[in-house]
Amino acid sequence: MTSYKIPESVLVVIHTADLHVLLIERADKPGFWQSVTGSLDAPDEPLLQTAARELYEETGIVADGETIVLRDWQLSNVYTIYPVWRHRYAPGVTENTEHVFSVEVPRDIAITLSPREHVNYIWLPYLDAADQCFSPSNAEAILQLSRFQHKI
Repeated sequence: MTSYKIPESVLVVIHTADLHVLLIERADKPGFWQSVTGSLDAPDEPLLQTAARELYEETGIVADGETIVLRDWQLSNVYTIYPVWRHRYAPGVTENTEHVFSVEVPRDIAITLSPREHVNYIWLPYLDAADQCFSPSNAEAILQLSRFQHKI
C-alpha cells in the first residue's frame, strides 16, 4: 500500500528578537530556501505537535514551551501543490492547507539540519529572507512577522 502525504501542513518561521530569519535550503531542490515545513503524520495529529516535531526534525531546535515557545498565528493558507511534489499526495490532490507558526530563538542557537531534507542554512534580515523564499506563502508569512511577533 502506498502511503500518501496528508495535504495539511505547518509552516514554522524561526526568527530572532531583531527579526533575523533562519532559512534552510532543500536537499532535493538546491537553491530552494524556506522556513521549516512539514505535513501532519496523521489526520488527527495536533497542529502544535506537528510544528514542534518538524522544528526538531529539520533544525534540532526543541520547543520546550518555556524558553522556546511556538506561536500559533491562527492563520492558514490554501495553496496549489507544486507539480514536482504532487506525486507524494493521493491522485487528484492538488491543494494543501498550511498552518502558520513562528518561534523566537537566540541567534546563537545550535542548528542541526536533517541532511536528507536540507543541506544549508542562513540567517537573513526578514525582508531579505522573504525575497529569498521560493514559496509565496512562506515569503508572506515572513513579511507579516513583525505584526505577529508580540501578538501572543
